[in-house]
Parts: sequence; structure tokens; C-alpha cells
Amino acid sequence: MTHETDITGVLKADAGSLLVDVRSPNEFVKGHIPGALHIPVFDDEERAQVGIRYKKAGRSKATDLAMELVRPKQQDLLEQVQKLAKTGKVTLYCWRGGMRSAKFAQFLSENGLEVDLIKGGYKSYRNLIYNSFKLPWKLVVVGGMTGTGKTDILVELKTRKCQVLDMEGLANHKGSTFGALGQANQPSTEQFQNNIWEIWQHFDITKPIFVEDESQAIGTVRIPDRLF
Repeated sequence: MTHETDITGVLKADAGSLLVDVRSPNEFVKGHIPGALHIPVFDDEERAQVGIRYKKAGRSKATDLAMELVRPKQQDLLEQVQKLAKTGKVTLYCWRGGMRSAKFAQFLSENGLEVDLIKGGYKSYRNLIYNSFKLPWKLVVVGGMTGTGKTDILVELKTRKCQVLDMEGLANHKGSTFGALGQANQPSTEQFQNNIWEIWQHFDITKPIFVEDESQAIGTVRIPDRLF
């Protein structure tokens, strides 16, 4: 059985459903919902082929090509999901909640899985983040020269149950000239924003949020304009 659900419902739901991003690899790397597993229906080249067919020949012909490309790997995709979906429940999304996720959701449902389809897809998640950052949050910036213990202050505030946002930790960068040394690869700016909101959504808007004073660029990523 397939249901359509909005993004807020998905984020408030329990962790029993497997969250799956069916977009192409490049789309996923650029940005995805934190915690989503990547099981792409098309690779990057296939997605480009379908897009070109759509522009040249229309929706029907593009759909025909899409089905032709997916058919040989349907069983493998099904087995991947079945192996990972321990409860038999799956939540799917593509870019806008279109044909990619809808057709795959139907296929999974026909094979015994309970499927939720995110209305509006990943785009609805990005809109949610954008609108959330527009709210009147109470940011308290902890400033000071390098080496004056700003990070230690934030750590202490966190132990006291204060709301703390560790921008450098989410960016995998210590903020200095050599801040990337010893860190994991930095996410894209879009994914950095997603990672911020993954923490941000649990904050109380009526209480202060403590952040370290940063330039807008932390290594290769940028702090959202509305938070800078």
C-alpha cells in the first residue's frame, strides 16, 4: 500500500520506516535529508538521457525510456530495499515527488512493502528549511580571538543544557587557515545547511541559541544568509 505524506509528518514520525532517496548520485551528494539511504533509480547519465528525451519528445516518450532503463535492475533495487527495510515500511522521495518516486513506490507496494511517498519530494524539505531560518530566532554569538577558548565555552554551555549550534563541527572544519586538517571531507553548502537544520529543528524558538563567531565561509561551505 502507498500513502502520500508531507515532510513535517515524516520528520515527526518514528524511526521504524526506512527513508530512501531515489535520486541520482550527483543530486544526493549535493544535498539530501540527513539519515536517508541512497538507492538511486537512475545513475547520472540515465537521468540526463531521460531529461533530454523529455525536452525533445515529451513526457510520454520520456516515461517510456525511463521504464526501459529501470526494468533490468528492478529486482536488484527491490532486494536492496527488502534487505534494509526491517519493518517492511519505506518512505521514499525524489526531487519533487514526481514519477521517479511514484513509480518506484508503486513497484515496492506491489511487492508487499508499505510505502510512504513524501509530497513535494526533497524540494519540500528545502522549502521547510528556508522558511524556518526566516523565523525570529535568538542567536547569541560567542566572539573572541583565536585561542581564547570560544569552543570550550560552547562545550560548557551544552553541558548546562543550553541550545548550542556547532557550525564548525557540522562543516567538518575548525574555521582557521588549516582548519580542514584531520577532518572528514566537507559537505556541500546545501548539505551543510541541511545538517544545521537537523539540529536546529529541535531548538526552542523562545530560548537563546549560542553560536561561535564565524566568517560566512567555513572552509568551502557558507553559513546561510539568514543566520549570518
